[in-house]
Amino acid sequence: MSTKNKRITTHTLQEMKIRGEKITMLAAHDHQMAVILDNAGIEIILVAASASNVVAGDEIILASTLDQMIYQATSVVRAAERALVIVDLPFGLYQGNLNEALVSAVRIIKESGAEAIKIAGGVGNAELVSGILAAGIPLMGHLGLRDQSGAAKLKEDALKLQEAGCFAIILENMPDTLAAQVSKLLSIPVIGTGTGQHCDGLYCPEIILRTGC
Repeated sequence: MSTKNKRITTHTLQEMKIRGEKITMLAAHDHQMAVILDNAGIEIILVAASASNVVAGDEIILASTLDQMIYQATSVVRAAERALVIVDLPFGLYQGNLNEALVSAVRIIKESGAEAIKIAGGVGNAELVSGILAAGIPLMGHLGLRDQSGAAKLKEDALKLQEAGCFAIILENMPDTLAAQVSKLLSIPVIGTGTGQHCDGLYCPEIILRTGC
């Protein structure tokens, strides 16, 4: 069944993986861009933590604050009539302070109306993942490969995130063969960025869109 005119949910994404349909994911930080992406039929719109760099011109790409993320997410949610809107939990809010991270995640969902949260990292965030999911907030994981010797650890982290209850995972900057292996290993959707064409979907950040993805 086509998803062209259907409101996208986490269940929709799971169905797409089962059917072998590619999932598209792009970043938007404002209402205008979100309207364009939503009308184009993009399944997932991410309000990314890179907003401070892309929108405000900050030199540090991870400088976004919680209030900034909520403001931008609210604008995107107002525009998205079909796409699933996911918001990055800003860097620094979930490193070492579980309570602050949970409060921040709840604020994002409650105040912006977004459908889900995304965090980076593997099994080291297990307690946070459990806490966010226990609060009833859908969660997307995000994993990257630091070196070739970390392939086994990456697969382990991916499986742990799936077992914890993440509805999907982003894989970033790794050989296409490894990304393909992880995509086949997991039953949940795997979205790739800088991973070749063998994942269940493709994510291009807005910063890449400016020069071509």
